[in-house]
Amino acid sequence: MNTPICDFVNEYKNKNAARLHMPGHKGKALLGFEEYDITEIDGADSLYEASGIIKESEDNASSLFGCKTFYSTEGSSHCIRAMIYLSVIHAKLQGKKPLIFAGRNAHKAFLTAAALTDCDVTWLYPEKNSSYLSCAVTAEVLEKAICGSVEKPTAVYLTSPDYLGNTVDIKSISEVCRKYGALLLIDNAHGAYLKFLPQSHHPIDLGADLCCDSAHKTLPVLTGGAYLHITPNAPETFSLQAKNALAMFGSTSPSYIIMQSLDMANRYISEGYGKKLSAFCNKMQEFKHALEIHGYALCGNEPLKITLCAKKHGYYGTEIAEILKKNNVICEFADPDFTVLMFTPESECDLEKAKNVLISIPKKDKIYKDAPEFTLPEKAMSARNAVFSPYEVVPVSESCGRILGAITVGCPPAVPIVVCGEKINASAVKCFEYYGIKNCTVIKER
Repeated sequence: MNTPICDFVNEYKNKNAARLHMPGHKGKALLGFEEYDITEIDGADSLYEASGIIKESEDNASSLFGCKTFYSTEGSSHCIRAMIYLSVIHAKLQGKKPLIFAGRNAHKAFLTAAALTDCDVTWLYPEKNSSYLSCAVTAEVLEKAICGSVEKPTAVYLTSPDYLGNTVDIKSISEVCRKYGALLLIDNAHGAYLKFLPQSHHPIDLGADLCCDSAHKTLPVLTGGAYLHITPNAPETFSLQAKNALAMFGSTSPSYIIMQSLDMANRYISEGYGKKLSAFCNKMQEFKHALEIHGYALCGNEPLKITLCAKKHGYYGTEIAEILKKNNVICEFADPDFTVLMFTPESECDLEKAKNVLISIPKKDKIYKDAPEFTLPEKAMSARNAVFSPYEVVPVSESCGRILGAITVGCPPAVPIVVCGEKINASAVKCFEYYGIKNCTVIKER
């Protein structure tokens, strides 16, 4: 597959032209990649008005994924905002009030998008969630929520896979969405590769209308490279509106370095990636089996992710992460309950190293300290009103009864415990303390 963006930049680099344009480094090496870093010069096209090399590259990506695919250099966070914007515009065109039913483990980018677009959110939060990072929404849970609501959703928003590697049954959920006329939006940030398994498990093939992938999370793409997918199920206008939606929230200086990375990934995928991925997934399955034989309990069903239920092995997740770190193995995420490791075919040489370290950790008595039970807080005001209200930072110990203002949760995992506009309750305070959160942002009281 051709690589039009990379080819253009290479040709320009080899001309040794006088760069009397941005960026200010002028192609001179400080870090070593500057000569590949350009801006929208003649012939370089423009991301949000693509008609040349960028459009050609995006068309290549579209052919690989089987739907209209658009680039972002600002991650799935950017694409999430665009998805929410498109669903809000669609609702208004139908004369409906924008209302999204969303899994509670939504990324904070979803919250900021809801606030910026003034979209109401009804939370889906099934009982017996093992972690605030998970939200096991089923078709039955969704249909019950819709039937029990006076206002029907204009869209449903779910995260699959989630940070722990759990996936939801998108196909059956999409059928419920069709039944009630709701769009299905999937945050597939952790699952770009799912399209290229022997049998695709990607949301675009399971009934989603809109979907975002963080290409950089699981494909050989630089940080920030992402896709917005408009599937054939979506309203026809969405493909025409996608660029405007992305431009609404994106920088006017998108990274050409990242776009080259997305461009080159098309060639990588087209040249036998599916077979390489399939073979590596088999090795991952063997790795998981070896860990289970050694006594580890795993959660999640995502092929390229290992999530250790650390307390069942006698450790906190952060303790296992520290042991790994001492052996020069760096995990993706750890909290008191879980240790998360992410692999790709590019990390095949690290499989044995990770396996040896983990198997060397002796199993101890199970830790019975569970995460605090969480009760959904009361909604005191809209997310938009909360975000645009004066706020102050207070210790978590003094936050009970206050209304959360700005979301300050870090990334990873970027999944808020309490969302802006909600009144912090006692269970939320316990959760904050359990996860080591010491301060929070609350709306100022008059």
